[in-house]
Amino acid sequence: MFKKLSYKITMLLLLISIAALSCSKSNSGTDTSSIPPVIIPPVVNTNSDVSSWLTSSDRSSLLKKETTALTFSTTANSYPIINVDSTQSYQQVDGFGYTLTQGSAYVINQMTTSLKTALLNELFGSTDNSIGISYLRIGIGATDLSSTVFSYDDMPVGQTDLLLTNFSINADNDVVSLLKEILLINPSLKIIAVPWSAPVWMKDNNSTIGGNLNTAYYDVYAKYFVKYIQAMQVQGITINAITPQNEPLNPNNNPSLSMTAAQQADFIKNNLGPAFTAASITTKIITYDHNCDRPDYPLAVLNDAAANAYVDGSAFHLYAGDISALSQLHTAFPTKNVYFTEQYTASSGSFAVDLAWHLKNVIIGSMRNWSKVALEWNLANDPSFGPHTPGGCTTCLGALTINSSAGTTRNVGYYIVAHASKFVPAGSTRISSDNSGTFTTAAFLRPDGKKVLIVLNEGSTTQSFNLKFKNKWVTPSIPGGSVATYTW
Repeated sequence: MFKKLSYKITMLLLLISIAALSCSKSNSGTDTSSIPPVIIPPVVNTNSDVSSWLTSSDRSSLLKKETTALTFSTTANSYPIINVDSTQSYQQVDGFGYTLTQGSAYVINQMTTSLKTALLNELFGSTDNSIGISYLRIGIGATDLSSTVFSYDDMPVGQTDLLLTNFSINADNDVVSLLKEILLINPSLKIIAVPWSAPVWMKDNNSTIGGNLNTAYYDVYAKYFVKYIQAMQVQGITINAITPQNEPLNPNNNPSLSMTAAQQADFIKNNLGPAFTAASITTKIITYDHNCDRPDYPLAVLNDAAANAYVDGSAFHLYAGDISALSQLHTAFPTKNVYFTEQYTASSGSFAVDLAWHLKNVIIGSMRNWSKVALEWNLANDPSFGPHTPGGCTTCLGALTINSSAGTTRNVGYYIVAHASKFVPAGSTRISSDNSGTFTTAAFLRPDGKKVLIVLNEGSTTQSFNLKFKNKWVTPSIPGGSVATYTW
């Protein structure tokens, strides 16, 4: 009798605690605590065969685990069918995440130790209260979301450093120190590193903005990459991949550098690739790293046989073009990988519009077009969308807004990535899933054998569908413009 009474009291206290946490969420649906209550598991019907998490376009649910039981059956109905077939497999996934800019690292490092620790465990951990980010992109030198413009070998005007004796990554201490903390939480995290510009003295216009890499410095710039990878390794940070240049067809950013496809192929085959080989560097070289409207650029690099030998694949953004460009590269070079490495959400954007567009294109779209990663742009910034360089992006909304007085706000980019990263770990394989009715999908087989289905309802009203697997189905419903992730 005492045990039964104790159990009832315990359950009552648990329900009261959950209710109190739910009430702490703001009216807008944006949580400002270090760990969002929206991902604290509620009491769920244990008879359910399929678990589901929902983010709704109106923010009434934010990565919330649903309590409705979903049990496989063969009861016929007229709803659209989404068939998941684990016998048809496609690419292996390396991960989901963001760019950890210097600005991101700076604002996170300004948090108190306890709040920062809680946040990093939420972002990179593997518990129920974590979203499991498994891949990061970082700048080699400054990005446009750094407080200042710098490289690792800046010299006074008119001077050069051909032996790179002044090379140092000390200016990147915020990123390096934060990565060390992150790697303690997730030692398997993968990192791609990308320069926004070469050191000014290597360029033909003596400016941080635009210009081209002086051909006389191709070889020393290749060694600059080698020294960077080696310096990061000394810090215990493995760089898994690099691209030679961020947005090589955009000379207007600060910093930035122009690099044509012919120039990049020349640099890779004659300098960068051989330099990596000579130094026994196994870091992957990935070409392009720009918009989907110019697949001719990576095609040109890969069509150069000598450059092709050193290139792992191609990276894309989607500020122009169509996500199907990734499949175009896969079809042309099926043994080369494709990567989706950047897309930003704007401070002027709509939560509902951005949620649907990015899930359709960045997460589901890139995966259905053979990408190994799906990365959103900036991880974090301050309430003024800084830090950024003079001329850098002033409207880029981080996945997180870090406010020293108001706490941490989780923006739409957080939920866009979390609907994949929390459920699809590195090493998962994309499997076949149907798009049906108003539903757009991507499915995965995890290393632990579980299946994952991400579903976006592109319609404006709540719709039901049949999630069919091995000739049985469950019948969930998703509100219009909302996304759900299912696991079983």
